[in-house]
Amino acid sequence: MKNTTEKKDIIKLVGLSARTNNIKEINPLTGKIGPLVQRFFLNALGNKIANLKNPGTTYSVYTEYESDHTGEYTYFIGAEVTKFSDNLQIQDASEKIDFKTIEIPKQTYTKFTTNPGPLPQSVIAAWQKIWFMNDHQIGGKRNYIADYEIFDERAKNPMNAVLDIYIGIEDKVKN
Repeated sequence: MKNTTEKKDIIKLVGLSARTNNIKEINPLTGKIGPLVQRFFLNALGNKIANLKNPGTTYSVYTEYESDHTGEYTYFIGAEVTKFSDNLQIQDASEKIDFKTIEIPKQTYTKFTTNPGPLPQSVIAAWQKIWFMNDHQIGGKRNYIADYEIFDERAKNPMNAVLDIYIGIEDKVKN
């Protein structure tokens, strides 16, 4: 994985969320991320979000951390929008879906680009490497405000996907 440091502005997202932790995610019976991702993609929910900024690009966000990567956090999957819509409820097949909104805050990130590989194994492997990196290897001290992955055209082939993982780090100089 190669990495760079970037400052990113606020990103507005609409999608689905669940509260979880990495221990739950190890077990397919207790994991919440897999079923949420399947629901999002199998029902093509990204296409049903109003005011899309980049159609076809999906964000997976890890936020509202209880502590660090060992504690509870909120997982969010969705798409970037130019503005939030007043109506976030849609009827999908026989199910009513209430979309959630979040804003990824403006902050400094270390961006990791994964090597091509199959999903979800390549994402899991990248996160496992990140969890064991020290501050120097990450490019700064993690702030555990928001981290995210971007699934764009490079991730269209799930057997040979490339994606970017953004890890929020503390600013060295406070503004």
